[in-house]
Amino acid sequence: MIDLTIEQDVAEITLDAPERRNALDEAAIKDLAMAVADAESAGVRALVLRGEGPSFCAGRDISGVDPATDDVQGFLGHRVQPLLEHLAAFPAPTFAAAHGACLGVGLGLLVATDVVYVAESAKIGSPFANLGATLDSGGHALFVERLGTHRTLDLIYSGRLMTGAEAVAAGLFSQSLPDDEVLDATRAAAAHAASGATLAFRASKELVRELRDERLGLWRSMAHETRAQARLARSDDYREGFAAFQQKRTPTFRGR
Repeated sequence: MIDLTIEQDVAEITLDAPERRNALDEAAIKDLAMAVADAESAGVRALVLRGEGPSFCAGRDISGVDPATDDVQGFLGHRVQPLLEHLAAFPAPTFAAAHGACLGVGLGLLVATDVVYVAESAKIGSPFANLGATLDSGGHALFVERLGTHRTLDLIYSGRLMTGAEAVAAGLFSQSLPDDEVLDATRAAAAHAASGATLAFRASKELVRELRDERLGLWRSMAHETRAQARLARSDDYREGFAAFQQKRTPTFRGR
């Protein structure tokens, strides 16, 4: 079950199937994609993704999957990847509160989110060799980029799961926090972003995406920054930010 709530320009999407550690079947993937689309249509200025119960998301729900008829390409290629691409391109800052199992598609959701706060005891890695399967949903790209090839393959071959604290120390995610603090911290960060200069945040999000996906060099990236800054200079928030600085007051940003 996927729940969507919107309050004060912040959307919160909850994976709410704790009895199966929020593992996602095809119907749940469709519902999650619809929730992301609904949040975008509502024009929210930040989004929080969280899981109910003991885990964030244990991956794909394979409890009823028959390997003989399993349409892997259809599930991963036609359902999961478009969802993750949509989440990654969401036109506002996105935040995830990760705890418990964060595996497979669950790890992919974190890959696609801008800022990830992780419970210290979270479990992150690739245990899929026990199924005769491999890491999917963007996990290889995340691990190789942040850990390098040797540590990535060590995790995959051994099946060892990193704790949230280990994952953050290795540079995988944003912050690790005590388990009972991670959700409140994530919500607070999203609320702060939603009251900020969200047009500027969107510009930075796109610049970061270009650096990651298009491997821009220094000077091309700098040129793109300059063009983004020139566009922002025509916005209400840009003028408000300068006026507030000059008048020595706190700015009030509207996201436009």
